[in-house]
Amino acid sequence: MIDFNNIGKLFIVFGGILLFLGIIFLFINKIPLFGRMPGDIYVKRGNFVFYFPIVSSIILSIVLTIILNLIIRGHK
Repeated sequence: MIDFNNIGKLFIVFGGILLFLGIIFLFINKIPLFGRMPGDIYVKRGNFVFYFPIVSSIILSIVLTIILNLIIRGHK
């Protein structure tokens, strides 16, 4: 039997996550140095541009890991 109560809660959580990500994407350009940090790979040759923000990705991963751990531990 399908438990619609749990599915509803799951949709609310995913909706909150999407809302949070949308707000982040709106203001990501206003964060200083994000995407232009030392260690980010940027290669431009003629008409070819390759950009891989490795350091920015690592920092974002660490910050999100800390935030999610605080949220998960707060619910226990």
